[in-house]
Amino acid sequence: TFEHASGWTWGDMFLFVDNKWYNGLSGGEGHTYYGEFSPRLSLGKLSGRDMSFGPIKDVLLSATYERGESQADGTPNQNYLLGPAVDLDVPGFDRLAINVYYRKPDGTTGKPSGQWQVTPTWAMTIPVGKSDILFDGYIDWVVNDAGSERRSDFLSKNLHINPQIKYDLGKALNGEPGKLYVGIEYDYWSDKYGIEDGGFVSDLVGGTNQNTASLLVKAHF
Repeated sequence: TFEHASGWTWGDMFLFVDNKWYNGLSGGEGHTYYGEFSPRLSLGKLSGRDMSFGPIKDVLLSATYERGESQADGTPNQNYLLGPAVDLDVPGFDRLAINVYYRKPDGTTGKPSGQWQVTPTWAMTIPVGKSDILFDGYIDWVVNDAGSERRSDFLSKNLHINPQIKYDLGKALNGEPGKLYVGIEYDYWSDKYGIEDGGFVSDLVGGTNQNTASLLVKAHF
């Protein structure tokens, strides 16, 4: 997984690309990828005004482009998301944001009507001895179904929860803080990719409720 996060003159952005290789398979069946690009425009930065009120630090316009591996015929696997967002100032959190999107599928699932998605993201640092534990992650909650099985463009509502708990190993070894982490990741995704578990398509491709834990090493540059 390659990730990039940064702030810029008009807002911020986040990008990641997952590359996966499957044991025992080769060629196109042995590798796949998935990525997201998420730029946000800050109304505070654009206007030069303080947009904070109550727990809200800033109001933003958030967009995301999701892209997975294309089908054999070249049909893309992609979605477009756009909506409002707020950055929150909550004690104990290094970062807490809520993005609300209208998501429009375009590609392998056809072009059904859109869906609504709520995406909170967070990060908090917990001091432990001479180092820290970083607890961060996101939740993607797609709240409604779209399309229809009759038109073969049905997409199910779904829930994707992806927290990470990481120990700052670099700091513990007297190195620069925030550069080298080890930890665990939990990944739960009901009706993955909007494919209803137990539905017609999942009867062909197998169950679509994902429940996975991973060990991770993460280096920041």
